[in-house]
Amino acid sequence: MPGGAFLLNSGGGMADYGGGLTVPVVVTCLMAASGGLIFGYDIGISGGVSEMESFLEKFFPGLLKRTAHANKDVYCTYNNQALTAFTSSLYAFGMVGTLLASRVTRRLGRQAIMLVGGSLFLAGALVNAAAANVAMLIVGRMLLGLGLGFSGQATPVYLAEVAPPRWRGGFISAFPLFISVGYLVANLINYGTSRIPGWGWRLSLGLAAVPAAVMVAGAAFIPDTPSSLVLRGRHDDARAALQRVRGKGVDIGAEFADILAAAEHARRNEEGAFRRILRREYRPYLVMAVAFPVFLNLTGVAVTAFFSPILFRTVGFESDAALMGAVILGVMNIGGILASGFAMDRYGRKLLFMIGGALMFTCQANTNNLIYTSHYSLIILPRTHAHSNHKLDKKNLKNIAALSNSLQVTMASIIGSHLGNGTKMPKGYAVAVLIATFVFSASFSWSWGALYWTIPGEIYPVEVRSAGQGAAVALNLGLNFLQAQLFLAMLCFFKYGAFLFYASWLVVMTVFAVAFVPETKGVPLESMGHVFARHWYWGRFVKEQNKFGDEST
Repeated sequence: MPGGAFLLNSGGGMADYGGGLTVPVVVTCLMAASGGLIFGYDIGISGGVSEMESFLEKFFPGLLKRTAHANKDVYCTYNNQALTAFTSSLYAFGMVGTLLASRVTRRLGRQAIMLVGGSLFLAGALVNAAAANVAMLIVGRMLLGLGLGFSGQATPVYLAEVAPPRWRGGFISAFPLFISVGYLVANLINYGTSRIPGWGWRLSLGLAAVPAAVMVAGAAFIPDTPSSLVLRGRHDDARAALQRVRGKGVDIGAEFADILAAAEHARRNEEGAFRRILRREYRPYLVMAVAFPVFLNLTGVAVTAFFSPILFRTVGFESDAALMGAVILGVMNIGGILASGFAMDRYGRKLLFMIGGALMFTCQANTNNLIYTSHYSLIILPRTHAHSNHKLDKKNLKNIAALSNSLQVTMASIIGSHLGNGTKMPKGYAVAVLIATFVFSASFSWSWGALYWTIPGEIYPVEVRSAGQGAAVALNLGLNFLQAQLFLAMLCFFKYGAFLFYASWLVVMTVFAVAFVPETKGVPLESMGHVFARHWYWGRFVKEQNKFGDEST
């Protein structure tokens, strides 16, 4: 029997289980989503600590001397492989942690995986705070990475399985929202601890134990998901967990029956999930598991987040101003995520990709008339989308292309023209780069930042759900490792061309998103394959099935 199909209710259409928002589902999802704090906190702390003089003096004294006497090529001032290893080692072990979690999630459950992830991160924070040498720093980063890998594999899927279909996008976006909150808090802490001579960096790294403790406490007080419990044969506990989050008195019979049918379908096709996802009928899910993390990293936002204080210092800001710039960047991230969370369940996912892609390209490639462009894109694209009745056509693509290529002066040309050997960028141009970075960050959070966690977390059939999410998160962390390890060298070698590299990919990924990513707004998880089976391209791979596992004609 072919796999990769979705389940239809007995009436032959996509199920609508009803039910509404309840206090238990809100509390449960928020406590689960708090796992995003450890992601965001580490991203913010790593970049800020990496440019603290007390930290550099302790572990990288040679680099500190180089920054004090930088009179040759400002692009290469911070190019140090040991320093980038401090950041990138976490992501290498995060990839390992994700793959390990994918192997054991079905046996242990998603709640247990989140508990393990928070505990590992807590241990890593304590090791880093007590670090006496670079080797101890790297060991701490290894533990932090394993914690990130476990939590990143389990949390988005947990949210997708618990949230009501009608508001699933908003609930899953709580995870990247907590990432942004963690990033903002980290930069605020860096801004304060940078004024503490000698040991401020220890406080920054050690306070990572706080979001880890929040995650552990949250995971300890929430139930496992109904789907995870059913897969482990605990049907009574699964029904009780579903009733709890849907509310007393709500009829959960239809939803629970579809969960049981999906689990039974998975059991009848018992084989390794990673081998299964390679089969032809799972091709759309494999493509999404690869494409989303690849495109996410090709936006360039990861290196902007890692190294924003260093980037701002490179273009001419002093240390305090660079750290405050990173704080403002965190505020923009939160604004974009909040807007996305409200919009994706109202207007759908594709609209967010269209607006975000156009704005990100504009910010990477354009600074002249920046404010006008941001306003124009926010006004014209929703109107175009509304007139097309939520369908992509040639006119929409032309509008996006025209918007993306309408301006003449690029960010790269500003940096290339006004930042060179032994010079600092004039303040006016540095501010323009700063503003472009802020708008870019908000645009990313609005689109790929939120949807990277939302769509992969909701699309996979239950039999490959852990493998698909695990593969996507592992690949993302692996690419994070490569970028964190190579970006400063890339900036040194390509100079302003590094930004052109990322800008060129934004057009490709936006077209991919609107053409190949099906709209999943409001679709129940057990019926998710419906949109793939009827997609203009993926329909040749995915076959429709009814709730009993028989192919529909």
